[in-house]
Amino acid sequence: MADLRTNIATLDPVWEQITDEARQAVTDEPLIGGFVHACILHHKSIEKALSYRIAAKLASNEMSMVVVREIVEEAYVANPELVAASRADLVAIYERDPACHRLLQPILYFKGYQAIQAYRVGHYLWDQGHRDLAYFFQMRVSEIFGVDIHPAAKLGRGIMIDHAHSIVIGETAVVGDNVSMLHSVTLGGTGKEEEDRHPKIGDGVLIGAGAKVLGNIKVGNCSRIAAGSVVLAEVPACKTVAGIPAKIVGEAGCDQPSISMNHMLGKDSSA
Repeated sequence: MADLRTNIATLDPVWEQITDEARQAVTDEPLIGGFVHACILHHKSIEKALSYRIAAKLASNEMSMVVVREIVEEAYVANPELVAASRADLVAIYERDPACHRLLQPILYFKGYQAIQAYRVGHYLWDQGHRDLAYFFQMRVSEIFGVDIHPAAKLGRGIMIDHAHSIVIGETAVVGDNVSMLHSVTLGGTGKEEEDRHPKIGDGVLIGAGAKVLGNIKVGNCSRIAAGSVVLAEVPACKTVAGIPAKIVGEAGCDQPSISMNHMLGKDSSA
């Protein structure tokens, strides 16, 4: 068992592909060699690379990179689900985003992926009772990435936030597995109430750019929310809603809208 744990990196095809891509990137662009080595090639596993990347992004004059990295590494050791979720998120982006050609890209360049991984550590800290540390992570993620996810919010695996600018996800929001959303999405409340007040997003949902989902409402599995919509009422599973306020305008168009990433309305929406 000890030998298996020691050699786990050599049995990890995802990490092996990432390091192969990193070496090729250095060959193709030697000027980024130091950057790629620091972020990827100096590390023995994806969790070590992520802990470095998150720390490099979130560190500030108030909290050093060394301290942030220790927090992240301890979280990964204590809760391996964080690493499993990071892999699912990575594969989700690679499979769904046509601008992503390598597994290497989200770790190095995509703020949506980086923000979600930092949020996941903050959520773990929240659950462990380290509320102020969790708030610190939320603050820095908001400042650095323009993504504001309350650490108490619950996000599933396989999340893709494309472009990831001006994302807001409130305290009591729940997001299921394999959800895709674009920039300027808000999962918000409708007032000053302190109880359960944020949306519950089902599995496989696709949320278009600029959409606002407000209040403690359910968005059913494999549904679509059109860009710019304001959703104030429950969305049934496998439906498309659009408009202000949003109304049902048709079927979802396919079995897995969050994976197909098809935002078009009408007869050809399933193409």
